[in-house]
Amino acid sequence: MQNDKIKNYLHLHLLVFIAGFTAILGELITISAIPLVWFRMLMASIIVFIYIKISKTNISITPKSAIKLVFAGIIIALHWITFFGAIDAANVSIALAMFSTGAFFASIIEPIVFKRKIIWYEIIFGILVVIGIFIITQSEIKYLTGIILGITSAFLSSLFAVLNGKFLQRHSAMVISFYEFISGVAFITVFILLFYGGFSFEFFQLSPSDYGYLFILASICTAYAFIAAVHVMKVISPFTVVLSYNLEPVYGIIIAVILFPEKETMSPNFYYGAAIILITVMLNGLLKNKRLLKRKRS
Repeated sequence: MQNDKIKNYLHLHLLVFIAGFTAILGELITISAIPLVWFRMLMASIIVFIYIKISKTNISITPKSAIKLVFAGIIIALHWITFFGAIDAANVSIALAMFSTGAFFASIIEPIVFKRKIIWYEIIFGILVVIGIFIITQSEIKYLTGIILGITSAFLSSLFAVLNGKFLQRHSAMVISFYEFISGVAFITVFILLFYGGFSFEFFQLSPSDYGYLFILASICTAYAFIAAVHVMKVISPFTVVLSYNLEPVYGIIIAVILFPEKETMSPNFYYGAAIILITVMLNGLLKNKRLLKRKRS
């Protein structure tokens, strides 16, 4: 039993590492954010659909639920576009540091969606996160566009995470991901048709390495990571899972500095600001867990 738990903890940290590696793939793939996300969501949709067929999962839902999942799928598409756009406009370190602010957007969005009061320390932590962003911006003003895109990505990520929390009360994770991925593909397809002049031969004429990286991104970093995370959460507490995923920016930034030292080595102020954000996120998770334990005991 203990060995199984250890295996699941190791599996969880592998998933966190994979999440951090997503940004590295975004740096390695040479196409821009919009086609990148289109290929990612299309490939992931196909992989999830194959898994649904093999597992014989029932994916029928009501029209009302379909509308909600379509909306969430569009949000996910926009989140990924702004995330990879942040990497293009700045670098992996900036994108991941800004992405880590998502926990505090969730602290604002969650009370609205679940109709609860905002906790006092969330406001204080929110101020600390703003200070961390300010320190980074002061030293890395040349990456301002990337910083804005990264913060936008974090907000959208928090929004769909909170919405998915509501959806999981009625639908399986597999059904949610399938409809959201398909909706994201449809949304980007319409956007490309209207503003990109449609699909051309050149759109699909990617290098073999780009197709390879995209397949890894769609299969391992998207479809597999999503399914495996659901499995891990059946054994490990949601708090431990969420807290562990806060290490994603740490893993990603370390890998980026090793692989792309010339582009990713930042000023000391960047690391001070990033440290403030990451420590604040961890403290927020710890206090939330302590509050939850008190509520269970009372």
